[in-house]
Amino acid sequence: MPAAIMPPGAAVAPARAAGARDRGAPGSRPDVIVAGAGVIGLGVAWRARLRGLTVTVVDPAPGSGASWTAAGMLAPLSELRYGEQPLLALNMASAQRYPTFVAELERSSGTEVGYLRCGTLVAAWDSADMAGLRDIHGFARSLGLRTELLTRRELRARVPASASGLAGALSAPDDHQIDNRLLHGALLRACVAEGVTLLPAAARRWLLRGDRVVGLGLADGTELTAPVVVLACGAWSGQIDGLPPGVLPAVRPVKGQTLRLRTVGPPLLTCVLRGTVRGHPVYLVPRADGRIVVGASSEEAGFDLRPRAGAVYELLRDAQALVPGVGEAELEEVSTGLRPASPDNAPLIGPSRIPGLLLAVGHYRNGVLLTPVTADAIAGLLADGALPDEAAAFTPARFDHAGNRATEGRVADDQAVENRPTREDVR
Repeated sequence: MPAAIMPPGAAVAPARAAGARDRGAPGSRPDVIVAGAGVIGLGVAWRARLRGLTVTVVDPAPGSGASWTAAGMLAPLSELRYGEQPLLALNMASAQRYPTFVAELERSSGTEVGYLRCGTLVAAWDSADMAGLRDIHGFARSLGLRTELLTRRELRARVPASASGLAGALSAPDDHQIDNRLLHGALLRACVAEGVTLLPAAARRWLLRGDRVVGLGLADGTELTAPVVVLACGAWSGQIDGLPPGVLPAVRPVKGQTLRLRTVGPPLLTCVLRGTVRGHPVYLVPRADGRIVVGASSEEAGFDLRPRAGAVYELLRDAQALVPGVGEAELEEVSTGLRPASPDNAPLIGPSRIPGLLLAVGHYRNGVLLTPVTADAIAGLLADGALPDEAAAFTPARFDHAGNRATEGRVADDQAVENRPTREDVR
């Protein structure tokens, strides 16, 4: 696993004026504990702190999971799947927040995060793929989304390094990218600047008082308590002991590998390029410094994090099929991580079935993309007791009321009141 990114000692001005915020005395009980310091957990902690809550984040190795391995694509449209319109709406809402989110984060952290408004091209390997892209183009247009079909010649004009035999492409001009590792480092710095407490410790068990979660027991025997705990441990979210059966919907690990290549000379790519080569999906994400992130394999392999040689070969083979020049690049890194997938592959955002516990898990292939909307949703729920409308379809309650979504809003609202810190708790 990679080393954790450590924030610098210097702090900068906060992203926005939020009035006086009590940082809390050392050792005092926080208003909120966040379990997990990937981009989701840190985003929640930062936004909750800006809402005036004192926050402690618990994680033995911040940023060493999926946040490290990800490629950083912000691709609501090119990730579009039939039947996933609610998830598309959530993805679009988060993508639209990214410019403001990035501007605030860069001011707070004092560092850039590599947000590039570069667009995405989805290449067609053959005529059958091109027919599929035409269908997606029509579907996207029916939803009011911007897309453009490119001929073989138009694709070559936009991406001269692309393979000559590709049949064409679908352009998604509003699908962009961010450097996920810079994003994570900036979130750490912003949390430190705002007074979030970071504990490099592993959560081992839930602390319960009656039917309510009241904190976490840590690996060193320490017990940390708070009115609310936010679970954001990604694929490891089910590994903390002590909850009653059925509180957490199953979040399974899906193994993925990404490669980081270094090129020399003029850049091979100026936009994200993805495609399916003989049935194998692959994407290439160019960074501003000349690196290219290639991903991503997908395997149901439990918690096995060992890099697999065959996956590396397949990614390089398929990347070269789209852009032959990557064969001359230096293979700088192989990274393996676990995507957290929920039973329906959509995130779990909001109250759990037990008071005192909120969930921010199960983001699967959209964790980086969904960081702003998840962070704002959970921070709003903590501070105001209500989820925004765009997150309402993604509460864990949907698994309690399968086929009866009409009751979800009422259940979520009732549980939000239970999970929200009271005035006495917070102050």
